[in-house]
Amino acid sequence: MANIVLSSLVLIALLHLCGGYKILVVFPVSSKSHNILGAGYVKHLLDAGHEVTFATPFPTNKTTDKYREVDLSKHIEFFDKTVGKTINLKAILNKETKPQVLGMLTQFVDMMWSMLEIENVVNFLGDPTQEFDAVIVEWLVTDAFAGIASLFNCPLIWSSSVEPHWLVLQLVHEPSNPSFNPNVFSTTSSKLPPYTFFERVTNLFSMAAFKAVIYFYLQPKETAMYEKFYKPLFAKRGRQLPPYEEVLYNGTFLLTNSHTSLSQPISVPPNVKEIGGYHIDPNTKPLPKNLQKIMDEAKHGVIYFSMGSNAKSKDWPESLKKEFMEVFGGLKQTVLWKFEEQLPNLPKNVHILEWAPQQSILAHPNMRLFITHGGLLSTTETVYFGVPTIVIPYGADQHVNALRAVNKGYAKMVDLSYEMAGEMKAAIEEMLTSTKYSEKVKELSKLFHDRPVPPGKELVHWVEHVVHTRGAPHLRSPALLLPWYQKMYFDLLALVVVALYVIKVVLKLLFRKGSAIVSITKKKTN
Repeated sequence: MANIVLSSLVLIALLHLCGGYKILVVFPVSSKSHNILGAGYVKHLLDAGHEVTFATPFPTNKTTDKYREVDLSKHIEFFDKTVGKTINLKAILNKETKPQVLGMLTQFVDMMWSMLEIENVVNFLGDPTQEFDAVIVEWLVTDAFAGIASLFNCPLIWSSSVEPHWLVLQLVHEPSNPSFNPNVFSTTSSKLPPYTFFERVTNLFSMAAFKAVIYFYLQPKETAMYEKFYKPLFAKRGRQLPPYEEVLYNGTFLLTNSHTSLSQPISVPPNVKEIGGYHIDPNTKPLPKNLQKIMDEAKHGVIYFSMGSNAKSKDWPESLKKEFMEVFGGLKQTVLWKFEEQLPNLPKNVHILEWAPQQSILAHPNMRLFITHGGLLSTTETVYFGVPTIVIPYGADQHVNALRAVNKGYAKMVDLSYEMAGEMKAAIEEMLTSTKYSEKVKELSKLFHDRPVPPGKELVHWVEHVVHTRGAPHLRSPALLLPWYQKMYFDLLALVVVALYVIKVVLKLLFRKGSAIVSITKKKTN
């Protein structure tokens, strides 16, 4: 009888474990590329047997007993009218807009906080029966969603859609050193480390400018928003609202969409892990039949041209569209051009794709060259599949990604300008005639794939580790416990300054006293 009871208890425990954890994944940015990364988390966690709730602006409405969605789609229109307006190729070329993160800070903050106030989001967060074992939040400029994990009283895992840069590292550790780490959102950096004196100073002042805006403007604003929005939600659960700073730095882990084969080694604590490439399906999906035929019959190889999911190729000025077609038409290679509408008078070797299965295209053996905007997803995929690139960055982290690709030897960069078609033609000719670019990217591809486990499995491992260790406190950086002046030894500096001042005063007094004694002695002698 005892054996039966014991066996039953073991079976119940195993069934409970098989049920998996309840994970909330929040990817709020109304950009398809960011949604791809969020969907990557969802896929791997579902495959591992966990229950996942996905807060996304791009809901599929395909819920199951293991998968639910929180619809954030109301904010796509708001995104298009604000941030989306800055991502217009013609406007960027004409210097009418500049998609820099510093300039869009307030827009992002307002957008994210207003997203939390969507009725179905308020209802979801205000439901006291909702419980989760962990919350995964994409960090991008604002900390608006940091309070969700504290509301559900569970660990917070930050996700960085770009490499571990100083703005996100300071949430779990401390900012990276600007003397040898580039500002990931810079559009003016001339090169990568090592830096000249002027470049180091520029990097430092860039960081200082960000910090000043955050400390003096954004943080007070976000603190007020946090208290206004979260206080009634905590009250519904019969709890006091924790201080904003406590919530902000309560992130237990950081997963970054990066890999050292793509960037550079960065000093991070053990609760920061690189999982770059987790969004790539190792079982590449077959191409549509018509596209498969085009690529199979491309005797001289294929060139694929895409500016990503945010910038629209239809926004290229008419003069550049015409020049691009002349350049592509003069090539013997087949050109696939991701474009949102059909173009008239296309050369025979140019094919327009309104929708492009990018990973399947890059995986084809006839791929010769990828012309890209330099987003991190595209940069990761081109190294994953071993395809050399021409990079045309227009904003965000793309400039640094492009510089890294050039520095690593598998890419050439073409700047946005009305003269860029000629530069692109020269870059295409060089990259197709020289084997060094393809050889280098294949070498980096081997490095990218040489891992103990695939990035998707590592993602799942660390999420599960955070949950069953209740926040992995053993991996947290002690840097979070120290105020900034102690980290920089300003207290020691102050002590040294005071000590030197005291020594100076004492020596001055002794000197005066000694001088007085000498003077008295001389008078007595006289």
